[in-house]
Amino acid sequence: MTLSRIFNNAEFIQIADGEPVRSVVTESPDAIVVMWYLLPGQQISPHIHPSGQDTWILLSGSGEYIVDAEGTTTPISSGQVVVAHTGQVHGVVNSGNKPLQFVSVVAPQNAGFEPL
Repeated sequence: MTLSRIFNNAEFIQIADGEPVRSVVTESPDAIVVMWYLLPGQQISPHIHPSGQDTWILLSGSGEYIVDAEGTTTPISSGQVVVAHTGQVHGVVNSGNKPLQFVSVVAPQNAGFEPL
């Protein structure tokens, strides 16, 4: 069996009203790669991964990155790489007027998920 190693991001864009869609690109025991596409005003609520790290590669758009349980934010935009180390609070609000698209790499794959 040969695993796919090259992906076209356009194939994983899922536009949705309400909650953004978590579109899995690929996964293995080592990591899970997810494509996110947030319309203006959409958000990923603050959460942690208690047993792993979440790295975001911003492809387009901008937003407010949530850095703690109190809702403190910092601006992020395309071209940046954003890292939430094990147990660090993170989330995002698309505060811009264009879609926010990014790739999330959670490692290991079973890093867990705890909403706040």
